[in-house]
This record gives sequence, structure tokens and C-alpha cells, in this order.
Amino acid sequence: MDASLQRVCWNDPFRSSCCSEGNTAGAGLTMPLGRSPQTPQLLLVLVVVVVVHSTSGPRPCPGPCLCFPASDLVDCRSRGLDRVPPSLPHGTWLLDLSGNRVKEVRPNSFAGLWSLKILLMSNNSIFALHPQSLSSQQFLERLDLSFNRLRWLPHDFSRSLSSLRELRLDHNLLQHLDAASLADSDNLRKLDLSYNRIQSVDARAFGSLSRLRVLGLQGNRLNALPDGLLTGQQALEALRLGHNNISVIEADALAPLRALTLLDLRGNRLVHVKFKTLLKLRTAGTHLQMSGNPWTCDCELQRVFGKIQHVRHLRVQDYADIVCHAPPQQSGASLASMDSQLCMAETVSVLVITVTVALAVVGALAKAERNRKSKQAVSEVDSEDK
Repeated sequence: MDASLQRVCWNDPFRSSCCSEGNTAGAGLTMPLGRSPQTPQLLLVLVVVVVVHSTSGPRPCPGPCLCFPASDLVDCRSRGLDRVPPSLPHGTWLLDLSGNRVKEVRPNSFAGLWSLKILLMSNNSIFALHPQSLSSQQFLERLDLSFNRLRWLPHDFSRSLSSLRELRLDHNLLQHLDAASLADSDNLRKLDLSYNRIQSVDARAFGSLSRLRVLGLQGNRLNALPDGLLTGQQALEALRLGHNNISVIEADALAPLRALTLLDLRGNRLVHVKFKTLLKLRTAGTHLQMSGNPWTCDCELQRVFGKIQHVRHLRVQDYADIVCHAPPQQSGASLASMDSQLCMAETVSVLVITVTVALAVVGALAKAERNRKSKQAVSEVDSEDK
């Protein structure tokens, strides 16, 4: 038998059907003994070899996309795609699908992409991430799903995202964040949930994110900052809560934050804030942003901000921009421009009220004394007449 045909046969993974079982050398083709190979049989073997090699080799680049094999980058930006393209190259390190018309991410959409570290899917129309849609992505470090139409996250969203360091979910339609969605993303450093419609967050939603440094929740519909929500966030450096509906910061809500350098509370519905609540920020230095709230400017509020200015590690960065909303006579005035006038006015009011009450009491006593003397005089006259 020709040596080249022997090599073709043994290189074929399906050689059990290609090679003769009765050949003691194990290298002959299945054919009647004593006959030479025929041309059609030879062509069939060659076609099988070509097909096997083409399917077991590297995947081709998806038609609409641009691939850079040397750097393992796949660029599918703004190609009008309505789904994740199949058969992406196995070695893809960065996949950019932003600016398309993808509406949902189905299960195992990225199966086989074991090397993927960066996945960009912003500015699509994604309304659903199906369970297991991000399975096998244990090495993914950056995921961008911003500017989509997501209303919820599946419970297993983070199950395969143990290496994720940056997650962008801003500018979606999320309304609630449950405890399970981010439970396995304990390596996360940056989480952007800004400009959604989030009204509620489970108490343990951020419980496993002990390495988180930046948390963006601005532009949502939160109405309170409750105790326990930030438990375990000792590494958090920036907390952005601006432009929500927050009217209450509970007493121990900020206590776990030992590394915080920026707290943004601008544009909420804060009327008052307690000094002790802010004092529980035991950090090296924290900048507070608190303008754009409907502050009620009274002596108590002025004292709170006055005390903050004497705390070395706290600084109200926009104190000059804090404007009074109430009472009506103070509306539109800058709190900083009033110095201690509010407390002086309150002191004067208290003095006036005190003096008024004292005069009223003195007047009442004098009247009572006059009445007593008058009655005594009448009694004496009556006694003399008798």
C-alpha cells in the first residue's frame, strides 16, 4: 500500500471505518484484496480529511465583524446585529458588541470563549439576560451593559463572574436589586447602577462585595439610606447617591464606611441631617456634597454644619451652594451667608417669648394680689358694720 495513503488513513479520527480490520499491519484501506485503490475512494478520503481539519481548527471571524488574530480582539461595533454572533473565535480576549440591536442574551451565548476578559454590550436594546447567559465566563474582568432596557437581573447573573472587577449597568430600567444577583461577584471594584429606576435594594445586595471601591447609585428613586445596606463595605471609596429621593439617613447607615473619600448626596430631599450620623464616618478624610436639597434653615441645621466644619476629617465641598428652601422668609438664601444669624434670631425669639411669659405671669400675680387685697378690705368693712 502507498505510504501517503497510510498516513491519510491514520490521521483520520474515524480511521476505524477507514482502515481494514483484517489488515495485520493496521494500515490498509478497506478494499478487495489484489486490487489497486480507485480514484473515487481516494477523493472521498481526502474530502473527509479536509472537513475534519477545517472543523477542528480555529473558528472563522463572524461575517459582519472585524477580527484581529494577533491581539485576539473582535470588533462587532455598530454592525446592525440583532443577536450575539455564533462561532466566535475561541481565543477572543476582547469582544465589542456595542451599538447594535441585540434585544436579549440567550443561554450559553458566549460558550467556549474561555479567554474572554472584556465584554462590551452598551447601547443595544437588551431587555432580558436569560439564566446561564453568561455561563463559563470565570475569567471575565469587565462587563459593560449600559444604555440598554434591562428591568431585572437573573438570580444567577453573577454565578460565573467570580473574576469580574468592573460592571456597568447604568442607564437601564432596573427597579429592584435583590441579594442573589451580585452574590458571587466578590472581586468587583467598580459597580455603576446610576440612572435606572431603582426604588428598593435588598439589605444584603452588596453584602459580598467586600472589595468594592466605587458604587454609583445616582439618578434613581431611592427614598432612604437604611442601616445595614452598606455592611461589609470597608473598602468603599466613593458612594454616589445624588439625585434620588432620599429624605432619611438612618443613624448607623454610614458607620461601616472606613475608607470613604467621597459621599455625594446632592439633589435629594433632605430637610435636616443629624450630626451624629455623619460623625460615624470614621475615615482619614471624606468630602461631602450636599447641595440641591430642600433644606429647612434653622438654628439646628446651622449648628450641624458648623460642627462639621470643626471636624478635621469631614469637609462639605459645596457648602457655599447650600440654599435654604424653608422657612419662607429664608427661601433662596445661602446658608453660609447667614453666619450665626439663625441661632441669634432663635435666641432673640426665645428671649422675647420668655420676657412675654414673665410679664404675663407678673401681671397675673399683681392682679391676683389686688383682688386679694380688695376682698380683704371688703371683709374688714363688713366686720366693722356688724
